[in-house]
Amino acid sequence: MFRFEYDPGTIRYGENCVDHLGEELDARGVERALVVTGTTVGTTPEVMDPVREGLGDRLVDEFAETTPEKRLETAFAGADRVAECDADALVAVGGGSSLDIAKIIAVIADAEVSHEELRETFESSGSIPAPEGDLRPVVAVPTTLAGADLSMIGGITTRADGELVRGGVYDERLMPAALCYDPELFRTTPDGVLCASAMNGFDKAVETVYANTATPITDGTAVRALRLLSRGLPALGAGDRDDETLHDAVVGTVLAQYGCSRSDGLTLSLIHAFGHGLARGYDIQQGGAHGIIAPHALRYLFAKVDGGRDLLAEGFGVEAETPEATAEAVVEEVEAIRDGLGLPTHLREIDDMSESDLPDIAEDVHTDGLMPYCPEGFDPTVGELEAVLREAW
Repeated sequence: MFRFEYDPGTIRYGENCVDHLGEELDARGVERALVVTGTTVGTTPEVMDPVREGLGDRLVDEFAETTPEKRLETAFAGADRVAECDADALVAVGGGSSLDIAKIIAVIADAEVSHEELRETFESSGSIPAPEGDLRPVVAVPTTLAGADLSMIGGITTRADGELVRGGVYDERLMPAALCYDPELFRTTPDGVLCASAMNGFDKAVETVYANTATPITDGTAVRALRLLSRGLPALGAGDRDDETLHDAVVGTVLAQYGCSRSDGLTLSLIHAFGHGLARGYDIQQGGAHGIIAPHALRYLFAKVDGGRDLLAEGFGVEAETPEATAEAVVEEVEAIRDGLGLPTHLREIDDMSESDLPDIAEDVHTDGLMPYCPEGFDPTVGELEAVLREAW
């Protein structure tokens, strides 16, 4: 038995599909849109000019201040901008950081309490309470492959008393109302950023197969995603940006995340929990952290439970005679994707990480909010998680 409740936003894919942004806003009764983007993407004409043209006279302002740190202060500034320009929708352009900030802006903009009260709540609880009623719709125009788009989660950070506070909002109203995947915009993203983000998106397909919230529906989209990504990502890592490669990479990433963020739970678990523990406190992009840890995490997982290894092997198009050989063949395919994308292979390559940090990282992973979605029968200890980190060191 299974239950699958999922209400994603409208998905558009295709060359120059940003030309239709205005139609998507019109369908939702939007008249005044604020673009939320990063400091780099916001000054990239190859991205911004088509977006501006697609929005037309619905574009009232641009907020190009997001950063990978996803600071609460940035969201406060964005909410102030919403009030100043009277925007009734947010168009997030760029990577996961811009989309997360746009979602948090949507929450803060309608909050009935002050920024200072919201800050105090966040610092004490790690969350921001979403107000009652409808929120301003968010439309996503991704330019990376992290797979953070079809999600009802908005992550945010701040610093309090010198310590980093992490958290955010999980609310079905934060699912983007529409998503526009234009291959032409992905061509503008630097290789290092695009390839690292691709590992993050790829791992969403891997984890969806073995999550305790998996369904036959998510099995289908995840396996198809693996077929496309195992073909497209090595070509992407080799420098190809032709139509076929971008189709496989972008469509594969859409499928990898389809159904993984639902009101009744997520399909992300062990690898993403490790990624959080590594990337949140150290100078490495989360996709790079995934590249290092994913093979080791999977070997550990397969040693404890089945982990959907046959479905994963089907997605990768590999065959083996025994369950043990199947598991190893899957890990080798993941390593091949990582290597094809040119990502780091050892934790010791992270400049600001010390081996003495590993126990604390293991504790962080063990308490990560995604760990409850691990496969049934899989109950890792802190010591075992630390052992995985040491193997990756």
